[in-house]
This record gives sequence, C-alpha cells and structure tokens, in this order.
Amino acid sequence: MPYESWESSPSALSGLAQYAVELWHEHRIPIILTAFFSLVLLRVYLHWTEQKQELLVFPKIYSEPAPQRQAAAKVEPTSENAAVKVEKGGGTQSEKTSRKLATNGPRRIKGELTKKTRAAGANEARKIQVLVFYSSITANTERIAREFARALEVALGCAGSEQKSDSSFLAPRVLDLSEADYDEYLITPPKMESDGAPVDLFYLFLLPSYNIDTINDNLLEHMKETHHDFRIDTSPLSSIIGYSVFGFGDREGWPTEDEGFCFQAKEVDRWMAKLTGRKRAYPLGMGDWKRDGSARLSEWQVGLTEVLKLVESTGSLGEGVEGSGDPIESDDEGDAYDDGEVVFDDNAPEAKTKSSGSIEDVEDMGRIMEMSQADGSVEQTKAPIAIDFTTQGKTKPRKTAIITVKEMVPQSSPTYASLTKQGYSIVGSHSGVKICRWTKSALRGRGSCYKYSFYGINSHQCMETTPSLSCSNKCVFCWRHGTNPVGTTWRWVVDPPQLIFDGVKENHYKKIKMMRGVPGVRAERFAEAMRIRHCALSLVGEPIFYPHINEFLGMLHAERISSFLVCNAQHPDELAALKHVTQLYVSIDASNRESLRRIDRPLHRDFWERFQRCLEILRERRFRQRTVFRLTLVKGFNVEDEAEGYADLVEKGLPCFVEVKGVTYCGTSTSSNAGLTMANVPFYQEVCDFVVALNASLERRGLKYGIAAEHAHSCCILIASERFNVDGKWHTLIDYEKFFQLLESKGPDGDFSPEDYMGAATPEWATWGQGGFDPRDQRVDRKGRPIETN
Repeated sequence: MPYESWESSPSALSGLAQYAVELWHEHRIPIILTAFFSLVLLRVYLHWTEQKQELLVFPKIYSEPAPQRQAAAKVEPTSENAAVKVEKGGGTQSEKTSRKLATNGPRRIKGELTKKTRAAGANEARKIQVLVFYSSITANTERIAREFARALEVALGCAGSEQKSDSSFLAPRVLDLSEADYDEYLITPPKMESDGAPVDLFYLFLLPSYNIDTINDNLLEHMKETHHDFRIDTSPLSSIIGYSVFGFGDREGWPTEDEGFCFQAKEVDRWMAKLTGRKRAYPLGMGDWKRDGSARLSEWQVGLTEVLKLVESTGSLGEGVEGSGDPIESDDEGDAYDDGEVVFDDNAPEAKTKSSGSIEDVEDMGRIMEMSQADGSVEQTKAPIAIDFTTQGKTKPRKTAIITVKEMVPQSSPTYASLTKQGYSIVGSHSGVKICRWTKSALRGRGSCYKYSFYGINSHQCMETTPSLSCSNKCVFCWRHGTNPVGTTWRWVVDPPQLIFDGVKENHYKKIKMMRGVPGVRAERFAEAMRIRHCALSLVGEPIFYPHINEFLGMLHAERISSFLVCNAQHPDELAALKHVTQLYVSIDASNRESLRRIDRPLHRDFWERFQRCLEILRERRFRQRTVFRLTLVKGFNVEDEAEGYADLVEKGLPCFVEVKGVTYCGTSTSSNAGLTMANVPFYQEVCDFVVALNASLERRGLKYGIAAEHAHSCCILIASERFNVDGKWHTLIDYEKFFQLLESKGPDGDFSPEDYMGAATPEWATWGQGGFDPRDQRVDRKGRPIETN
C-alpha cells in the first residue's frame, strides 16, 4: 500500500499497531534475552580492550646501579602519549589541544612512587638488621634461637663474616621477649645505624605455644593494646622491611591446628600483620618440637633466606597476588575478641525493652510514644526527648557475645598430665596437693623437715598444698621444671575456697593411706598423720595469687590447722590485704636487681619495684605477724660477695627470722637448660660460711640478730631476731594452741604480736652447731642402711 494510503487510512494505522503489539507479546522473551546478552558481550569487549593500569609495588629502598637508575628515570611512551611528543616550552597546535583536553578529565598517573632522596653514598651503605625474638620457659627455645641465628648468619653471608664482607646484612641479634622492652621494639622500631648509615629492621619470632600463662600472653596483650590505642598508629611497625613467625608445638597435647597446635604463634603472626601493615615476608612455619621441629625449622629457614636475599637485591618484598592486601581476602586478620573464649549465640533474645530501646528515626519516635501512652509504661516528662538527627541509616543487629573464661589447668591439657605424672593431685581447675618427701621420711622414722627443728612442726601431720598453681616467676631452681602455669594477672575460672579445702584434704588423706604398706612406716605416726595439723602453702605457684586466699586461710584456722604461707614478693597489693597467718614467708632469692632477674626470671617488668614494696610491707607487719626471709643460695648466682647486699635487704625489712637454705638440684635436663647444674649446689660448709658472713654484717650495722638453729640434713640454717632470745635461750618454736586462742578471741585482723604465741625454748639438738637432726629418728643412706654418727 502506498505511503499516502497509510497516512490517509486511520484503520490501517491502528491495524499495524495491533500487529506490532501481538508480535511483541509473542516474541518478547527472545527479544529481551538477545538485547541483554548483546549488552553483556559489548561490556566484556570494552573491558578487555581497555588499557590496564600497571600495578604498583613497594618502593625500592636500596640503591641500584647507576645505569639502571638512569634508565628508570626515562619516561616510557604509552599507548596514550606515543603519538604526541611534547618538548619543553613548545609543541604544535594539535599537541597543545591534546594537553588541554587531557586536563578536563581525571589524570592517570603511572610509574613508581616518588622516593625520598638521601645523601650521596647513603644508599650504598644501608644495612639490614635481622632481630630474632624468642620466648622460653625451659631454655630450649633459647638454644634453638641462637643456633638458628648462627645458621642464618652463615646463609646470608653477613657483613664481617668470612663468606661475604660486603653483604648488606648485619649479624642477626637474638632477643629474649622476657627481657626485651616492648615499647622499644613493638611500638616504634628502634633507630639503628651502622657506620653512620641507617639500618633497616627485619623481625623474626620463634615461639613455643603453651596452654599456661607465659610471656607469650603478655606479648599478645601488648600487641592488642598497641593496635587499639587511639594515640598510636594502627600500624606502628610499618617502617620495618618485613616479619615472619615460626611456632613450636606438641601434637601429643594438640594433635591439629584446630585443637590448638601452635596457636600462640598463629596469634602473634596475625597481630604482626596488623602492626606492620601486612608485611608478612614468609608464611607462618610450624613444627612439633618432639618430632619434626628441627626439620621444619630448617625448611623454613631456606625459604626465609631466599626472601631476605630478594630484599637485599630489589629493596622490597616483591609483588603480591592481586587483592591479597584487601580486608576481605584477609579476614582472618580481622578484629576478634581476645579475652578468653568467645561463643556467639544467634538465638539470644534481642533487647526490645521500651525504656532502653534506641530511637532510629522520627516515625519510630511517634510510634513508640503512642504505645507508651497506651499501656502507661512511660510517664509524661516535662523535658523534651533528646533525638539524634545525625544517625545515618539503621544499625545492624549485633550478636550477643558470651565470654567463656578458661580454666587454668584443664584436665585435657598437657600441663595436667605433666603435673599428675609428677605426683600432684589437681583439685578443681587451679589447685594442687602433694605429699612432701619429709612426710614420707617422718612416717618411717628417718628424719623430719627443718620446720620441726626450727618451729616444732610434725612433718607427718603437715599437708603441702597450694590454691594457685600459677606463678609469676620462672625460677631456675624450680622443681616443677617449668610445667606449672605462669602469669601476671588472674584470668581464669575461680574455684570456691570450700571446694579447694575439701579437695586438698581428701587427696592428702588418700596419699597418706597409700603409705600403709610401705616398709618401715610407724603405726603411731601413721595414725597421727590421719589428722592434719599444719599446712605449708608452698607447694608450687603463688598461693597469695588466689583471689579468695583469706577465706581459704579462715577454713584452715577453723579446724586448727596452722598456716605457713610462702610468697615470691611480686604481689604487694595481695600481700597488703592478707590477714593473719601463723608464719609469713617471702622468698628473697637475690640481693640486687640483675641477680634477681637471672634467678627468678620474673614476668613483671617492674619486678624490682614490686620486690621492694613487699619488703616495706613486711617491715610494717613485723610486730603483728611472724615474718621470715627465705634465702635460697644458688652457687654461681647469688652466693659470691652478696652477703652485704642481703644485709641491706634485712635492714630494710627487719624480719623476725631469716632462713638460709642451699638449693636442691632436681637433676633434670630442664634445669641444665635453665643454667643450673650440680655445680650450682653449695656444700653445707659453704652455706655455713655464708650465714656467718651475713650475721657478721648484720652485727656491724647494729641489727640485733643471731644464728639460732640449723638443720644440716636439709642444708638449712636459721637466723633469728633477738626478740626471740629469752634469758640467753632461743625460742623459735611456736605455741600453736595459743595462736588459735588469740585468733579466735581477736579475729583474723586482731592486734597481737608474734611474742604472744612464742613457744618453748628451741631444743638443744637443734641449736647452732648441733646439726639439728631429730634424736628420735635414725638417719639412713640411699639404700636404707643406718648412718652411724659420732
């Protein structure tokens, strides 16, 4: 039909429109799909044909040969500027137009980041310092760390070594985390120089993982606080070259990573990623120190050496996989709850109370006011309701976090297995009891503890226990071989004192009953042993650390059980809050700061200040409680030329008694790893000489002390204040009946002095020069044969 006919025929036009509509309804789905896929293909084509932006890498911080620097300075033509060459101060009209048009849109910048210029020759002299951090309880990791550092020095050919005198690497430095200053290394990297040129740092960590509180926990806590401290940059260590972590674990206790294998090393690796701005140079290494630890560490060292040599040659860690630095790809390094175990409960009820609910917008405000007026739950107020109009959008509902506090010594932990293997009975989750060897000896009539000679304690009626297996020191002479937990603050489940009291008594009696069939046990002493009369709170750990120590002491005293409490002078606040005990000990293992650090290996960084404060507290209490300084002499550590230093401490604390005892060697490999061997055990005559020198020093200062008693069998000597010398005789024994009478009449905070419950005169056989062995008993050698004494 001609065009004019269509135009002049309305019916024809309407028929055409109807036909088009019917055609659309019949084929609309293929039409839509065809258009959609056409657009998709067009978008893909444009995407792949577009010029890709070059990836930027870490700026090189080391020098390159002069020709390479000159080549890098030249501008390479790209597809966008290859057709136009611009010279300074000139150009054709088309060139000027191109430059003018280029400024109308966003500019694309290509090439390397601008580098800070240094003085001539500074780059060539720049060095790399590898810092090897380690933590250790038994000193195994210290040995491994030093061997690793020596092997790494050879592999890198460090400057000054025979392999390569012109190397960029300085000899690796090994640092103990228990001695290193966190503020110096983990907040702001230390500024080091070598021959006047700056030194770049590379951090390595060799960390065993423990399920007890150690320096690792302090390290992780410091890292977390540093990262979240608003005064400090979230990545304060971003100036270092890089870092890497290797962890040691025990697959017997933690078979898999999910069950805790090397879990603390993984945490350190995660926090270092935050603090350094994701400068992980080499993946986390892990090895079982009992099985394949050495082999895994060697493999890790080979890969690490390659990375360090790459840093030396290129000045950077190289390019990572695209997107590897994105938070989504690194969500394992996101923030998480770190205090205890966290369990999220999705079924927890939402907080919908009208009084505490948040107002999201104006409409919600009106709705809530109407509901409140309807049920009368909200009273009319004269003051206007405060509304925050700055809120943008609605906040997402938060999951309820249920914090689960962990146990100090879970039954499934290697610590539990190790302590029970050593003969301890674990009570609850953090207490323990064990029979002392002197209890077994007294039951068989083979001698009693020095406490019997000094204070009249029947060893077979004494229970040795502790309400806290955790300690804040890692003493080189500890009998527990570093297996007990250590920590600076209480962060575990707290068992009630009644549970502990009942549990330690039950387990003590069980162990006494097991002695019934032992040859030589005396029937009368066995019967007496079934009634506990004394409690030595000195088994392991720090008894004063237990939050309810005063309640526990009250239970002992209620059953007329005397209390001999030993603390390590690291918890002055708890010591100041302590109520009456029968006798209060403070371990004085060194006379100066450096010696105390070497022997006790404390976790507290202000250990010396805490130590001094505890001495002041004992001085204040010397007329209210029997106070004792306990000196453990370790040859090669605190014996030589330290008598004067100990005299200074005695002058400051003025204790009632000073016990001087030679260290007992436990004969294990862990002791030797801590620097303790049989050569460190003083002979009894050496202990006597030290006591004589100490007593002479006290006399020169005008302090009224004297040598009161001795127990040669346990290499122990007692120096006492003249307050306990009556009519020329020493009265170091305790009147226990009188002590409980005073406690009942005056209360646990009562005002009574040590002289009020001073006992009878010290037996003649226990005084200085008489040996101190109980004449009722018979000394025997290791094979049980009687020892003849003259």
